[in-house]
Amino acid sequence: MSGQFVWYELMTTDSSSALKFYPAVTGWGTDEFDKVQYTMWTADDVPLGGVVQLTPEQIGHGMPSHWLPYISVDDVDASAQQATGLGGRVLFGPQDIPGTGRFAVIADPQGASVAIYRSVDPSEGFNGTRRLGRFVWHELLTTNVDSAFDFYRKLFGWNKTTSFDMGPDVGLYQMFGKAGAEYGGMFKGSGRMEDMRPFWTCYVHVTDVKKAAEIAQKRGAQVVNGPMEVPGGDWIAVIMDPQGATFAVHQNPIPTAKSAKKGARKSAKKSAKKSAKKSARKSAQKRAQKRAQKSAKRTAKRSARKSARKSARKASKKSAKRTARKKSRKR
Repeated sequence: MSGQFVWYELMTTDSSSALKFYPAVTGWGTDEFDKVQYTMWTADDVPLGGVVQLTPEQIGHGMPSHWLPYISVDDVDASAQQATGLGGRVLFGPQDIPGTGRFAVIADPQGASVAIYRSVDPSEGFNGTRRLGRFVWHELLTTNVDSAFDFYRKLFGWNKTTSFDMGPDVGLYQMFGKAGAEYGGMFKGSGRMEDMRPFWTCYVHVTDVKKAAEIAQKRGAQVVNGPMEVPGGDWIAVIMDPQGATFAVHQNPIPTAKSAKKGARKSAKKSAKKSAKKSARKSAQKRAQKRAQKSAKRTAKRSARKSARKSARKASKKSAKRTARKKSRKR
């Protein structure tokens, strides 16, 4: 579907180091795309992105290591032209990837860059479902949230979902998505963030945020923010890899001792209720069986009494007839 995040590319000054760092932190695997000598990141053997070594020329022009998210469009050339008309810029392309698709790299009016992509074959994009090892959130730090959102809304058809106030320094954290799915959020930097060029941060879903952050630090990365809990109970950590590319790790709520006890109590209550219901059902069944047995006995007794009375009446009638016949013969 147009407007979905479909690919994630690490542009780095040291691809060999990156290929050792990320699998240890995220659990990814790697695979080679022989057509263009390209190394892909994989989760459960499914490709989700790739790694590209920056050229000396790119490094010389000041291009830093960074993650570049790819967003699907129906027509790359038309979307690139539209982006320019909306105040953005085309940084590279449009260009074909042999046997794969067509792409272009663009910058929004504030300077954050993304790639737009049209695949030759149908491709699966992020639909809001969280899966382990996959990117599950996309966050734009920008200088003007309203202007940035208007750009992406017109280009990709995104719409505003929920939002929350991050305080007077930052303001509103505006979340966005499409077709009922939530893709990420946008916010305005404050303090030292204001000196940064606007950029996208992509969040990888992991089993343990704290462990991922510890491994990242041991391997030369810097934990920029977190690990911390965010509204909704999820946990995150924002990390700058050893080459300077920023990404984040995400985890569903971390169970604490208190929440574990609470969960155990809830589980015990549920179990007790189930046992009570089961016991009540068994007891009710037993009572019903007993009532049925008693009713059957009463019915049998009544039937026996009726049968006995009937037999007695018949016997009495027969006896009366015999007596009458005897008297008649005597006369």
